[in-house]
Amino acid sequence: MTLSVDKPLLRALHGERATRPPVWLMRQAGRYLPEYRRLRARAGSFLQLCYSPDFAVDVTLQPIRRFGFDAAILFSDILVVPHALGSDVRFVEGEGPRLTPLAGEADLGRLSSERLHEHLAPVYATLRGVARELPDEVALIGFAGAPWTLACYMVDGGGSKEFAATRTMARAAPELFARLIDLLTAAVTDYLVAQVEAGAEALQLFDSWANVLPADERRRWCIEPIGRIVRAVRKNVPDVPLIGFPRGIGPAYAEFASATGVDGLGLDTSIDPLWAAEALPPSKVPCLQGNLDPLALVAGGTSMLQSADRILEAWAGRPFVFNLGHGVLPQTEPENVALLVEHLKSRTK
Repeated sequence: MTLSVDKPLLRALHGERATRPPVWLMRQAGRYLPEYRRLRARAGSFLQLCYSPDFAVDVTLQPIRRFGFDAAILFSDILVVPHALGSDVRFVEGEGPRLTPLAGEADLGRLSSERLHEHLAPVYATLRGVARELPDEVALIGFAGAPWTLACYMVDGGGSKEFAATRTMARAAPELFARLIDLLTAAVTDYLVAQVEAGAEALQLFDSWANVLPADERRRWCIEPIGRIVRAVRKNVPDVPLIGFPRGIGPAYAEFASATGVDGLGLDTSIDPLWAAEALPPSKVPCLQGNLDPLALVAGGTSMLQSADRILEAWAGRPFVFNLGHGVLPQTEPENVALLVEHLKSRTK
């Protein structure tokens, strides 16, 4: 890939300092935007929205048109991969995702990657459509869920605070669970490479539930599979930067960065930016990403800007991408997002 001087996100992820940090926000397209809510009502269901390229292109571009972010992230969901493998995935209004729990050998045997790309063809069409319409200076980010987080949803059958069924299977039936992780690792790798072929210029891996793993399990089920994905993706598309987001693992971020070799490291809200500046220097992590509290964005005003400035000051002098420590919350006022982006774009050092 030939990097464009007009795409600050890509330059930051490749370890280049900029006059200001590029900015995008996790869940920057979503329920807090009235234009999204109108389109969502027309789509019929959340999965139909994800699998309808015309709608998904529009949703992906909505925050770019409104706020002028430095990157667009594909509008989709991490659970399209389990869905493509044969899991029964549905979204219940007000409750979130529901899957038929994977409980044993027979359930695993019903999964197959044979139709992966056929099933995900609408997602690739969305990426091609967005790539045609993005302003020249705006980068396009593809993404996927990491194997551990996808397995959590598949085994527990939905969201959970503890994911007890998944953690129990990982310990009580490690060979069976390893086969599930291997299947997901291969599928996610193939999916990410196909996203690049469809137009994605950077990739993010969301390990949203890495925090429920104890230290003795984290390397096997979180870090090692992501490292395998990073190496395999780089072998196929060597110039495309990868961002890892293993939410909630605290000081283990340093081990994660070293073992996986990601280009960018997304930090959650719990991480002190000053700690990150010391523990995660550019020699260990080319680019940091994060980590404003989403509730600061809800509050808005001076408090939000002061919190943003604390991050800017802690990471001044090194490549980083400004983002949140998790996704934009539905109750966020769009005016607060506009104020934040305007503030960040005014800060040049």
